[in-house]
Amino acid sequence: MTVYIAILIGLKEVWTHKFRSVLTMLGIVLGVSSLVAMAAIVKGMENGMKEAMIAMGGLNKVLIREQEVPASQEHLRDLAPGRTLRDVMALKASAPLLTVVSPEMAVYGAVVSRAGKDHYPSEVVGAWPQVLDMNLYEIEHGRFFTDLDEEYAQSVCVIGTGIRDELFGNPHETGHEIIPIGERIQISGQPFTIVGMFKHYESEKDQRQREAAKKEPKSEGNGNNGGVTRQRGWRSKHWDAFWRKNNVVYLPLNTAWVKFRSASGRGGIPEPKLSDIDIKVKDLGHLEAALQQARNVLLMTHNGIEDFTFETQENRLEDINLRIRNARISGGIIAGLSLLVGGIGIMNIMLASITERIREIGTCKAIGASPTAIFLQVLVEGCVLAGLGGLAGITASFGLVAFLDRLSEGGNAPVITLMPMVAAVVFSMTVGLVASLLPAIKAARLAPIQALRYG
Repeated sequence: MTVYIAILIGLKEVWTHKFRSVLTMLGIVLGVSSLVAMAAIVKGMENGMKEAMIAMGGLNKVLIREQEVPASQEHLRDLAPGRTLRDVMALKASAPLLTVVSPEMAVYGAVVSRAGKDHYPSEVVGAWPQVLDMNLYEIEHGRFFTDLDEEYAQSVCVIGTGIRDELFGNPHETGHEIIPIGERIQISGQPFTIVGMFKHYESEKDQRQREAAKKEPKSEGNGNNGGVTRQRGWRSKHWDAFWRKNNVVYLPLNTAWVKFRSASGRGGIPEPKLSDIDIKVKDLGHLEAALQQARNVLLMTHNGIEDFTFETQENRLEDINLRIRNARISGGIIAGLSLLVGGIGIMNIMLASITERIREIGTCKAIGASPTAIFLQVLVEGCVLAGLGGLAGITASFGLVAFLDRLSEGGNAPVITLMPMVAAVVFSMTVGLVASLLPAIKAARLAPIQALRYG
């Protein structure tokens, strides 16, 4: 008996007992669809995390963070200078392996307001123009700060589109784009003039949804798309890099210090410390050398006190890969258990099928069928059930992933890839093969005379 004929007989058996076969394959269908869907979710998570990481500055960005002084320097704690402009100047002058050094002075708890409307931005930061290259911002309307703005601490600011949407109106609701260049807003009660606005940033998923919304006919319901997007961003603002980029306000560094930080130190003493110093290295291949160079410079400006540390994007990438690996393992275990249940179902139904077909098997053996042929026939029938269940599971996974796509927020849209589908089908066939071994062995060992006398 050829494999081709065995497959045809297996398909005929499935068709003859359609309802029973569907119930048998249900475990395989659920296992395969859950495996593919889990892989799609994990891939979407990976893409979203890496997309956000790149959007916030790229792989060659390094953050200089404050840290507690080492135990050996505990007696020098009060002398730790923190991050200051002296560090920035020294890094620019003495660290040639760095391409960009960007100081930042955050205005904590700031509120932006206009005409009775208040909005809490992701951050209000005093910075130098280098912040554009550091965080990969692009000015779409107006300009960024000039040296004169910095020198004279001018009350000017550059905003993201999220600030514009909240204070001046969302284009989805107004029907036209508002460009608020020259308009005045309040930042924690201080008047500022908007001189620039960044381009709008969004994930690939949001971009696809926006393009799809343009193609849909306009209706009363479509007018709320912008509001839905804002609410989604509000819920996910703590981790959504694109919401953060669209809801930022930048001021000249000197302006932030004069208006918000100069009298905020202890006892009214001006506070010169920066909230962040970000650097970019020329070549990721020389990352360690660049960090050692920066460390040597900072040790000089900090009088040998190591109250700082470096947070690289590679550290974040390792954390992302660890999360992805754990999610894949967890998802694989869950899907594997589902397939195992499906395999048990196949074994159960094949054993029942052999009991029903004992006389048929005895007849086949009586007219010359070998035990090997009977063994292969039962084995192939089990594999046919598993294979059909696997294909049905792949089909079901597309609907499941589409449903999950509608539920997911931000850039974590599930992404179906080829390898999980192939692995799921191969795994389901393997489960079917293993589950059919016991029924196949039982059928091959049946004695023809006893089989013919059965029933």
